Amino acid sequence: MKNLLKLLALFTVAGFLVTACEGPMGPAGKDANETCTQCHNSGGVDSVKTMYAFSKHEYGEAAFEESGNTGCTPCHAQEAFKYVVKNKVPVAFVGTTVNGVTTYSNPYATVASSSIGEFGCSTCHANLHTTFSDADFMPLTTTAAVAMTFNGGAKTIDLTQKGGESNLCVKCHQPRPFTRTFGDKNVIDYAALVSSPTAVFFDGNNPTSTANVNTIRPSYRTHTHYGTAGAVFAGKGGVEFGTGYTNSWHTTGASCQDCHMAPMTGRTGGHSFFAKGNFIGCNVTGCHSAAPISSATTTAYWAATRTEIKGLLDQLATKLRIGGVDILNRNPNATEGFLLNVDANKDGALEPYSVGVNLWAGLTTNNYDGYLNIYDPATNPTGIYYNATMFQNPSPSSSWTSGQTAFNLTLPKITLTNAQFGALINFQLCLRDYSLGIHNTKYTRTLLTNSIAAI
Repeated sequence: MKNLLKLLALFTVAGFLVTACEGPMGPAGKDANETCTQCHNSGGVDSVKTMYAFSKHEYGEAAFEESGNTGCTPCHAQEAFKYVVKNKVPVAFVGTTVNGVTTYSNPYATVASSSIGEFGCSTCHANLHTTFSDADFMPLTTTAAVAMTFNGGAKTIDLTQKGGESNLCVKCHQPRPFTRTFGDKNVIDYAALVSSPTAVFFDGNNPTSTANVNTIRPSYRTHTHYGTAGAVFAGKGGVEFGTGYTNSWHTTGASCQDCHMAPMTGRTGGHSFFAKGNFIGCNVTGCHSAAPISSATTTAYWAATRTEIKGLLDQLATKLRIGGVDILNRNPNATEGFLLNVDANKDGALEPYSVGVNLWAGLTTNNYDGYLNIYDPATNPTGIYYNATMFQNPSPSSSWTSGQTAFNLTLPKITLTNAQFGALINFQLCLRDYSLGIHNTKYTRTLLTNSIAAI
């Protein structure tokens, strides 16, 4: 009986505790499915997913190709991009001195554990699934000013219009730095290319000369990389010979999103980020509405500009020839699967060689791709100029056959002046901007015109 009373008393106390902890009932909330459908519906996230399927951010292979590469993935993988933004990773090169010798390195990198992930919604919208409402879409992952890795942070791009939304794009869509092959391995002195235009930048006849230590030994892949559009749009990043540099209205009046995320038409606009052929964003009130751009044949502001810039690129490429031979590499291939039969092993037998896709095919008369016309049996077996990197230690030519090494020694050698190398950079910037001057007509025109005059 005593034990029964104790048990009843225990249940009574427990009941009071449960009642006290629970408190008064509140109003009924939305169930989980109803919360999700606020955004995940045919007019919301579901339609964005459909648009995004057409974006090269979604179907590009870079996230897979560069996975694990801590230096490349900040612009190729979602988690790496978020890492450098969150940790405010600097781009200024850092010098380390050992036995009185200072060597520089680029700190702009992620960590191995974050060097993964295809680009997705949370790359740009960092607050997704925090409040489970429309508020999750803003703010963007970053709208801060962007220190340019191209020159080790010496210049900064800050596109303040529309709340700085373009800075999110420019964080990745900027050129990579040109760093010295040997010596201190710092960013090259771009200013010297302008101030001493006739000085020798690289002497191909003496590739091991001490004069070539703090410079670059040109190779097939000596280039700006691919994302030059942000720098050209902002009017920064070029090797500025001469004077007269100004920017078009776009630089301060428009944002990347205005045109690249205009209302979806076919497979362009919206979250496809693809602007080619979609002029809706151009023709809004305050832009080209008074004289609309209706198609790619519209002369004013479009066809005439692109024809002019293509002509300047062709002129500059011609000026960059040495002895009538292109320094710049030609590549007519605009699609995957293009094969050539090439004697890559230099043994007298032809082997099929898959030519890389030229993303800029058609932008110049000779279909230049921005790479250099330098021989490399693996990446450019049709190259015409001598590959001086075979003298590097470790040498990339250690895997070359004796026939490849002997063939390389027969090729003409490149000697470049400061002006020529600066002009090469400017050609690559303006070609790989892809817009043929539309992003920033005034800056592009002056950069190319002055480069032609400089050499």
